[in-house]
Amino acid sequence: MPFSQAFHPALDHTRLGGLFYDVVQPAHFPTHTLRYRNNRAASTVGLDTLTDAEWVDHFGRFVPLPGSLPQPLALRYHGHQFRQYNPDLGDGRGFLFAQLRDDTGRLLDLGTKGSGRTPWSRGGDGRLTLKGGMREILAASMLEALGVETSRAFSLIETGENLERNDEPSPTRSAVLVRLGHSHIRIGTFQRLAANAETEALKLLVTYVRETYYPDLSVPEDGNEALVLFEAVCGRVARVGAQWMAAGFVHGVLNTDNIAITGESFDYGPWRFLPRFDAGFTAAYFDHNGLYAYGRQPQALLWNLARLAECLLEFAPHAGLTDVLSRFPALYERELDLAWCRRLGVSPDTPETDRALRHAVTLFMETSGIPFHCLPFDWYGGSDGAERALNGERGDLYRDSAFAEARGLLEKRTPVASYSVDHPYFSGGQPCNMLITTVEALWTKISEQDDWSALDDKLAEIALMADALGHIPAVKT
Repeated sequence: MPFSQAFHPALDHTRLGGLFYDVVQPAHFPTHTLRYRNNRAASTVGLDTLTDAEWVDHFGRFVPLPGSLPQPLALRYHGHQFRQYNPDLGDGRGFLFAQLRDDTGRLLDLGTKGSGRTPWSRGGDGRLTLKGGMREILAASMLEALGVETSRAFSLIETGENLERNDEPSPTRSAVLVRLGHSHIRIGTFQRLAANAETEALKLLVTYVRETYYPDLSVPEDGNEALVLFEAVCGRVARVGAQWMAAGFVHGVLNTDNIAITGESFDYGPWRFLPRFDAGFTAAYFDHNGLYAYGRQPQALLWNLARLAECLLEFAPHAGLTDVLSRFPALYERELDLAWCRRLGVSPDTPETDRALRHAVTLFMETSGIPFHCLPFDWYGGSDGAERALNGERGDLYRDSAFAEARGLLEKRTPVASYSVDHPYFSGGQPCNMLITTVEALWTKISEQDDWSALDDKLAEIALMADALGHIPAVKT
């Protein structure tokens, strides 16, 4: 079937040259069973017209997309993992499969997970469990619905292999995932070049990132594009970190190789959503010291940005980079206020009143122990949500004196323009959640009965929520 007119292939990453990647071959899988295709995302890049057989050819067998990369590229990078430097990273079970442009001209990557071994596999099998693929679909879908800037799960194909894993019952089913994201260049990409003293390549990367992902960023008269790029990256990272916090999301592995240079959230492994507001909540079972706990995520992002600043010292003044870093906390705090306004469905006001609202709401959530996802649902729309909240099953909690300050501030706030009190999502009485018990129940249906209907129902529920919150349409095209 012909590609749609929205299909615009690209080859931009090859401009960087072979120092940045290795040409690799995808694995050959015994079977290819299509489990998930994101038609809504596919329509933005002209791939929604593919038949299922064509889809499997491209995203299971990795037949190249015409006009894009002729062969997959395993990207090279280093990184700090739990603050220990590791020079032996790189794409070990994934690769950059293709690049495309959406209808706005924005460059997007199709990257894989579980597509086979590469020079950077470090003894691993290069595979992905089916459960891991399902979890990435759920994380990306939920985050997108909550307004977080995230990569999107694009395709999941079961591949017919039995995998041995230490952290789940084995053997377990295998799959290959494709994600659609703004970029797979990460802080660790810069770190590799800096560690290897590849100064010219690092300079090339700075220019490429600025021109490709920050096209509106002007270079000052002194020509110091590295400093202005660093400031822009800090802004985007602050914004996505704030979005995670308002979503109650714990990424789990905030290593420098997992921080995209575009500030887009991606690569979902041991993630969790908070059951209740708990700064010490940790997602990864191997994060023994809580380095990446919910409340420490902003600190982790700042630490990672400091590592990026070190890579730019060849091109930007130390004082300038330090000054940008010093302004990150205030920048993040403002982004957090705005993120909570969006989560509560109210229009932003002054920085002072937005801060007061956020503090009152989160303090009540922390002290009362109310499920994290309930209060933003009950009070979505501020003054317009008050009647629903006070008459709902948690009404007694909201009439208590402990909630008085937060209630007074919420009742003064006007809803965002997209809010409709009559939307069927709000009439349901219960918010959509993505707690670990929910995830495990969905996987049990699949693993024990090969029943995917519960996952389909959950994705439909997420889409309904997304439509109610005004982030993405409920009906997929």
